[in-house]
Amino acid sequence: MKRMRLRDFGLAIGHLPTGPLNAITDVAGVLVGHETIIRDDPEVVRSGVTVVVPENGEIWRRHLFAGAHVLNGNGEMTGLAFLEEFGLMCGPIAITGTHSIGAAHEGLVSYELEGGFDVDFCLPLVAETFDGWLSEPLALAVRPEHVHAALRAAAGGAVAEGNIGGGTGMNAHEFKAGIGTASRQTEVVGETWTVGVLVQANYGRRHQLRLDGHAIGQAIPIEEVPPPWPKPRDDGSIIAVVATDAPLLPHQCKRLAQRAGMGVARAGGIAAPASGDIFLAFSTGNAHSVAAHDHLHSARFLPDMALAGIFEAVIEATEESIWNALCTAETMTGRQGRISHAIPLDRLTTVMKA
Repeated sequence: MKRMRLRDFGLAIGHLPTGPLNAITDVAGVLVGHETIIRDDPEVVRSGVTVVVPENGEIWRRHLFAGAHVLNGNGEMTGLAFLEEFGLMCGPIAITGTHSIGAAHEGLVSYELEGGFDVDFCLPLVAETFDGWLSEPLALAVRPEHVHAALRAAAGGAVAEGNIGGGTGMNAHEFKAGIGTASRQTEVVGETWTVGVLVQANYGRRHQLRLDGHAIGQAIPIEEVPPPWPKPRDDGSIIAVVATDAPLLPHQCKRLAQRAGMGVARAGGIAAPASGDIFLAFSTGNAHSVAAHDHLHSARFLPDMALAGIFEAVIEATEESIWNALCTAETMTGRQGRISHAIPLDRLTTVMKA
């Protein structure tokens, strides 16, 4: 069965409506770019980098309120200390493999310094999950120029998912996974707001996997579709980036980031001890909150007690993003002949009908 997104073959999650593209790019001004590295010589590499770039690429000049949440800390996202202190997102976020954090960091810094943004101080956001089962980690394949290429490729519109960019070598719930995205729209205080999520999924055991509450993983046992590894593993990680056009303050963005963890839990994630479950949320609703230091600033924001619909949107979009990563990813053979099988979509459909 052809690889496709969850809704393309009639399955859906939750009850809130999606945005037009059902992607993080439904939030106006949010761009996504990928650079994928697949080679077999001199090392077997299945890696890459994905970037999320708000403000139509002007995020370096127009900073945004943001917040983050670490559900389990066996992972890394650089720049969190600055984010926690100031509540500002001052550049794109790059997502890559664990051993590529340094190169991605250098790539973001050099792109900013060389791009005419009139800055001389950078603390970029770079997050990781480990792709070393399928990709040779010692190859250090991702270089700063790959980050530059991903930034140049960043665009709105439909987002490529599955085995692409930072998600190229990733697995989730013992199936091939990678990059996934989804969106939701919800009404708060009389206006409709959009919430978009993008994940890099690389976590979870087979028996934990659920789709809208149904125990899918148990219905597709490892005897039917072998796992990528010979022995069960509880390690792995997931990065989620949440974007919204709802006007929010930094502490409210942090609350959105926390709810991404609930979407992961609905899909079957348990934040295992060896997992890095790290989530970032930003709002495009106050993009003027930067630059001049010699006059008062003002901000719009939703009431704290009115955010239930936004929270629900984050949870639904996160769960569906994970499923889009699983449904679009293709079976991949990596280093040492290791195979990560894609979840069989025809089998998934049969299980859900039953």
